[in-house]
Parts: sequence; structure tokens; C-alpha cells
Amino acid sequence: MSQQDSATAASDSVANLHLDETTGEMVSKSELKKRIKQRQIEAKKAAKKASAQPKPASKKKTDLLADLDPSQYFEARSRQIQELRKTHVPNPYPHKFHVSVSNPEFLAKYAHLKKGETLPEEKVSIAGRVHAKRESGSKLKFYVLHGDGVEVQVMSQLQDYHDQESYERDHDLLKRGDIVGVEGYVGRTQPKKGGEGEISVFVSRVQLLTPCLHMLPADHFGFKDQETRYRKRYLDLVMNKDARNRFITRSEIIRYIRRFLDQRKFIEVETPMMNVIAGGATAKPFITHHNDLDMDMYMRIAPELFLKQLVVGGLDRVYEIGRQFRNEGIDMTHNPEFTTCEFYQAYADVYDLMDMTELMFSEMIKEITGSYIIKYHPDPADSAKELELNFSRPWKRINMIEELEKVFNVKFPSGDLLHTAETGEFLKKVLVDNKLECPPPLTNARMLDKLVGELEDTCINPTFIFGHPQMMSPLAKYSRDQPGLCERFEVFVATKEICNAYTELNDPFDQRARFEEQARQKDQGDDEAQLVDETFCNALEYGLPPTGGWGCGIDRLAMFLTDSNTIREVLLFPTLKPDVLRDEVKKEGEEK
Repeated sequence: MSQQDSATAASDSVANLHLDETTGEMVSKSELKKRIKQRQIEAKKAAKKASAQPKPASKKKTDLLADLDPSQYFEARSRQIQELRKTHVPNPYPHKFHVSVSNPEFLAKYAHLKKGETLPEEKVSIAGRVHAKRESGSKLKFYVLHGDGVEVQVMSQLQDYHDQESYERDHDLLKRGDIVGVEGYVGRTQPKKGGEGEISVFVSRVQLLTPCLHMLPADHFGFKDQETRYRKRYLDLVMNKDARNRFITRSEIIRYIRRFLDQRKFIEVETPMMNVIAGGATAKPFITHHNDLDMDMYMRIAPELFLKQLVVGGLDRVYEIGRQFRNEGIDMTHNPEFTTCEFYQAYADVYDLMDMTELMFSEMIKEITGSYIIKYHPDPADSAKELELNFSRPWKRINMIEELEKVFNVKFPSGDLLHTAETGEFLKKVLVDNKLECPPPLTNARMLDKLVGELEDTCINPTFIFGHPQMMSPLAKYSRDQPGLCERFEVFVATKEICNAYTELNDPFDQRARFEEQARQKDQGDDEAQLVDETFCNALEYGLPPTGGWGCGIDRLAMFLTDSNTIREVLLFPTLKPDVLRDEVKKEGEEK
């Protein structure tokens, strides 16, 4: 073959090749047909497989946010809202939306509707946070709104919408977590498979009221991490119904106590949060500094001394519900700031207050929970351990010294000798014999308190422990029956103290001597001992009538009524280490 013939053959060969657009190769016509046929077979198989799976959501630009990680979501959503802030079409942060009915009232008002029944003439406007959003085609969208502790379904049909041209745009803007307002008519949906259907708003207009810039935790995983829940209580309340219910119960406790005392002619008052002396309880205070006066002051550890001054002034029945501050350890039942109720009643004594305490607490439990008996799980590590707490009256009453003698099989010195050095040696021996450790300083009061802890651990149902030594109660009046003891009681439930009360010491000479004894204990290293409060002593010199005083911890009560085994569950904002410190501690632990 000549060179010209060879060129002609090569040219014909190239002319017979065709481009495979999928791979970019040049192949023969027969090969290309073969490849196209194979791809068609594979495409049919893929289509058949795809038809068996749920159809993916349409990939509109706004829907792509759901595929982002939390940080990317925040950035993308923020850009979107920033653009709306510039144009105000629509305004993402409107000033007002008229709500015609609350969500709980809406559900209650239309509970009578039968499935499939609608009331086109019943126009409502409600608002809430979007917890779920789903579509059924392009003309039907469903939302679940959370508000006031309930869920309301919202159904938006294209045919009902006020402006069909803006239907897609308005709904594309709304994301899970957004706070929205909806207007429409009322009805109950017609479920496909049984059921009663959902009371719903059939939407004529929907409006973004406040966008949520962050991705909410997934409902099916929940928001369970305790540390994050306490740091972001707002998110805990958004995601967890139980959290909301706990704090509603806490509010009901305070409301009941306030009503109980108001009905008995008590006056609610407020006393200072700061003072030059930390008095009214045995505890270590927080110290702050007043710049203008150039002096240190103490955050109050109890309002007692102020309240008794008011009784001196003629306010015979006073109470205060408020915060106390104690610079002490943090554990399952202690927080540096906490809430108490204290009341003082002239012409009453500790025995009157015992009866009053039983009545108040037992009826409170009954009103809030519906029963005198509640279930409580004290151990977070053992959810199976359950206590049944019975608040019905009467409650058990334990004489402290008599019970200690039974438990430790010893005979205690008489009450008027409990403060002596000889009794101190006796208490040390009891501690050693029973392998109990008491942190220093080993004062008689602290050692006796350690022994009493063994009694407290037996108190499951509400129990009064009474008959405390005077050295443990510097503000309580001495016993009229047993020298060295005082008229005081404490109430314990599930081994935890919830209440403390006594006949108040109103003898100014005795009170000054008690303060001076406390000051000596402070000199011995007891940081919790009290100092002499001259202002209070002076008030007593004007005359405090025979008075009964009472105090309880609101947080402990809330723990029992909400079945919470840590105080952090019932404090909206518990005291926590800053995130930076927490991360440093975690890092140090990992390095070790």
C-alpha cells in the first residue's frame, strides 16, 4: 500500500470514531452503542431502587442549611437574616404580633371538635417556637409549635393562603427553632389511619417573629448532657418539658407557702442582703467591699436577726422568702446561693411550730401532687432505688440525746455538762469507737453534730429531731424541762434537712453570753461560728416577746416534689465553674 493509500485508510478510520461524552473517549460506533445500552440498563436499575426509598426533599437553596454542621449553619443562617435586616422584606424582628388566644387555651377551647371537622368562621392567631417542620408535596406544609408548655399543630395549604405567590417564599424562610406567628381558622385534621386527629390551625398567613440562628438539638437524640443543660438553661427549657415542669412545681411551692402564711395574718418583708456582721446562722459568709464606705461587708447567711428586730418593733408575724449566700462546699444538695423561707410568730413556741409545720408541708404535698405519698429516687447512679415518702400526719418525733444513747449504747453526760472538756473527751471516744471521723476543729458542738448525722441517715419519712444542746443552737431559748438543752427541732426527709425551728432566745443577757461563746469558738479556728452582733443585742434590750421562729429550704423541697436528686436540677442558674476553668481542669486530668 502506498503512503497516500495509508493516509486515506487512517482518515476513514478516524471518521468512523465517535465521542463518548460520558468518558471523553473516541470509540467506534458499535462500541458507543454498546456502552449507551449498558448505561440505560444501569439507569433503570438505579431508578427502580430509588423508587423504593423515600423521596428526598427538594433541594432548594434554603433547605440546604439542614445539611450543614452547627457552626456552618450559624454562619449561613446569620448571613440570611442579615440580608433581611437590610431589606426588611420581611422584617425578621417585628415589634409586635397580636396573639388572640394562648396555646393551652386554644387546645382546651376546641377539644370538642370531631376528626375532620373544621370551623372556617373561627379565626385565631397564635404564636410559638417551631419544633418540627415537614412537607407533603409543594402545596401542603405542617408545623409543630411549642408554647406555654403545649404543642399545637399548624397546617398550611396553598389554597388557604392569603397570597399564593408568596406561599413558597414565606415558608422557605422558616426553620426549626424559629419563633413564628400564624393566623388562620380552626379545625381537627382527618387522620389516615385511625386516631382522633390533631386540633390545628389552618393557616392563612404565617410570619417570622424571631429567627433562631443556631441548630436545635435533634428531638430523637434529646438534650441530655447535664453540664450543658445547666449552662444553657434556656435551651434546656426549649427542649425538655420536664425542665419546665420542675420549675413550675418550684413556683407552686413558694406560692403555697406564701398563701399559707398570708392567710394567718403574716406580713411579708424584705431585709438587707449585706451587713457588717454575718449573723443568724452558723455558716461561712461571702465577703464583699463597699467602695464609698471603704469597708468590707458580708453577704447574708440568714435574715433571722433582722426579722426578730421587726418583731421587737411590733410586727408580730413576719416572713421573708429570699436568697441566702454561704461560702461553703458545692455538692448534690448544696449551692453557694439558695432560697429559704423564714417566719417569726410572737407568742408562739417550738411546739406550736411543730404542728404548723406538719400541716403546711403535708397539705402542700397533697395540693401539688394529689397525694400525701410521693416517689423519690435519691441515687443518680441507681435509678432502680426508689423511696416512698409519706407526708401524712402525724410525723415521727425523735429526742436527740435519748436516741443517740440507744444507737451508740452509751450514757451521755447531763445536758448542763455537754459543753465541758470532759464531755469533749467522751465524744472523741464515741467517734473513735464507732470509726467516725469529724473534721477539725473538734469542738463539742461539731463532734455532736457528727454523731447526730447517724440519726439523720435513718430518717426517710418526715421526722422531727428535737432536744438539741444549747451549744449547737446559739439563738434558741433554753429548754424549760432539761438544763443544757434548748427548744429546737429539725425536720429530715430522705436523710436531708428541710426545716429548722425553735423557741427564740429573747433574754439579752443570755444572748450576749451565747454570742461571746461563739466568738471564742471562732478564735479556736471555727470559721462558721458567729460574732457578737451589738445591734441585735441592743434590740433585745427593748424587749422581744416570746416568739417562735422557723426556716426551711425551698430548693430541698423542690428536689423532693420533682424527684430530682441534685440541687442543680431545681435551680434555674446553679453555680458552675466557668467554661475556661472547666476545660483547663479537664485538660490537666487527661494529661495526668
